[in-house]
Amino acid sequence: MSEVANAALRELPLGAVRPTGWLADQLRLQADGQTGRLPELWEDVSASSAWLGGDGEAWENGPYYLDGLVPLAFVLDDEELKERARTWVESIIASQRPNGQFGPVGNDDWWPRMVALKALTQWADATGDHRVEGLLTSYFRYQAAELPDRPLTSWAKARGAENVVSVLWLHERTGDEWLLDLGRLLLTQTADWLTALTDDLPAGPMTRFSHLTHVVNIAMALKLPAVAARVDLSADASAQVVRMFEHLDRLHGQVHGMFSGDEWLAGRDARRGVETCAVVELMFTLEQLVRNLGEGRYGDRLEAVAFNQLAAANDPRMLAHQFVQQANQVLVSFAHREWTFSKDEANTFGPSPVGKCCTANLHQAWPKLVRSMWMAGPEEDVLTVVAYGPCRVSAQLGGRTVVLDVETSYPFDETVEVVVHTEPGRPAFGLRLRIPEWCAGATLTVAGEPQPVRPNEHGFLTVTRVWTDGDRLRLVLPMQLRTVPRDGGAVGLRLGPLVMVHGLGEVWRPVPGHEGLGEWEITPRTAWHFGLWVEDPDGLESWSVTRTPVPSVPFAPGSPPVVVAGRGSMIEDWQLHQNSAGPVPASPVSLTMPVQSLRLVPYGSARLRVAEMPTVSVPVPRGFPSEQ
Repeated sequence: MSEVANAALRELPLGAVRPTGWLADQLRLQADGQTGRLPELWEDVSASSAWLGGDGEAWENGPYYLDGLVPLAFVLDDEELKERARTWVESIIASQRPNGQFGPVGNDDWWPRMVALKALTQWADATGDHRVEGLLTSYFRYQAAELPDRPLTSWAKARGAENVVSVLWLHERTGDEWLLDLGRLLLTQTADWLTALTDDLPAGPMTRFSHLTHVVNIAMALKLPAVAARVDLSADASAQVVRMFEHLDRLHGQVHGMFSGDEWLAGRDARRGVETCAVVELMFTLEQLVRNLGEGRYGDRLEAVAFNQLAAANDPRMLAHQFVQQANQVLVSFAHREWTFSKDEANTFGPSPVGKCCTANLHQAWPKLVRSMWMAGPEEDVLTVVAYGPCRVSAQLGGRTVVLDVETSYPFDETVEVVVHTEPGRPAFGLRLRIPEWCAGATLTVAGEPQPVRPNEHGFLTVTRVWTDGDRLRLVLPMQLRTVPRDGGAVGLRLGPLVMVHGLGEVWRPVPGHEGLGEWEITPRTAWHFGLWVEDPDGLESWSVTRTPVPSVPFAPGSPPVVVAGRGSMIEDWQLHQNSAGPVPASPVSLTMPVQSLRLVPYGSARLRVAEMPTVSVPVPRGFPSEQ
């Protein structure tokens, strides 16, 4: 008999976790912006799409859009978006042929169907539509018969793990052993990513195309060991994933914690870009890693990607996006830059800068984050925090409903409060809290009583008790400003999960005759070339942190919810190079310029920013005033 390993955690039904507070505002902006209005602006996801029975686009754009539309509709409980998603789902289900194949007749590529399967399984999770199980069963039998003679190639070969995710979804519901055989067959036809991202990983900017150095493929591939271990019980998935991330961080890691790719791997330089598709796909990968492996470190990284790179990839009102973003991004314009493979408009904000893939694919990130913030397990009577943020959770434990109201401004604030709503006489159950690796000195009270904070080896601690309706759990995660070492003595700054940057004044210049909801270049209104004075005799702990309520546009540049008053000095010789900030000067830079106050803001709130900064050595007279 075939065996399958259970995932460490179990996803709650789509819609069981809903955003509140600033997170609800952010998703509402998305629904009213790029996601909600895209079909009226872009033919590829309009009624002409071949996935809707038209004669238009027949490859990945339709499924990509649906893969974000479905979770957004249900986490917001938006009836209009649900009906739009239903139209797509009905068309796809109706397209299935007697042999099990489905989708546009003129395109039999395995790859776009992998995306469509993810969208359909989310629909079934939200609605209980059993037709999805039938479609997947027929399609997977078709795959099992066809793959030996028509194996995965090209994009499908690079992304085979996505197919296996859906195979495992169906196996969890039917228990059919032949599905595990199909999963193993798919894995044998998938690229050898463990070797590609460890022993064979090249350094520096890539100069020619390869699926194995394409950044979006890599973002998807990092889930492969955890997915494969579900059907190959001998694999040490945890160690394999750690090795892959370590190699990527060492050769291509940037100051914000993600690896470069504009659109191919590009090294460690802060001028190099990160593609938006890679951001959203890495988030889904990290959600899958936490779910399958149960390790809190991937929740830490998930928060960092979401609250920094994802927020920065879109304009504050979610009307437009970039194809690639830069850690040190001091000019957003139509101009040549040192990309591995992209065009002059790659870092402008618009409806479809350079590639269509990001326009179609960006929609999944925020709603899937919301869905994944809480999961069930590892025990039957436990709910686990994967990522923190304001939300309401409704879950069934032991046949009874438990509702959690998570009240917080996290990641902009340190305190998370969870109000428990439960029925009288409800048996004991557990809340499993993730304690981030960056956090020291966390404190916890439950119903006013202090509790010990001793996380296990995976970064979690569990509070199990008979809860009374209205019990309040209060978790404080102190956020101390800390430096992130970079090459040549440069540094970045972090405050909790946030990357703090020197945010520049921004002048947004609308592009004449633009298409879509908006298109902009951005020029700086303040100087950008500063280094950090980390030799401050009072230390970084003397740099004040000011918090204000999160505005209705959470990542607007003019009103960031948290600001750090840092110190630095201007480096006049650090100038533009090919329309980007030049290479970061070797540190420390010896200067005679005066120390000045630097306003440091969250990465996601600054579309013009310097995130990786040199350090400066400046002679400072005694009695330097802290407010200067």
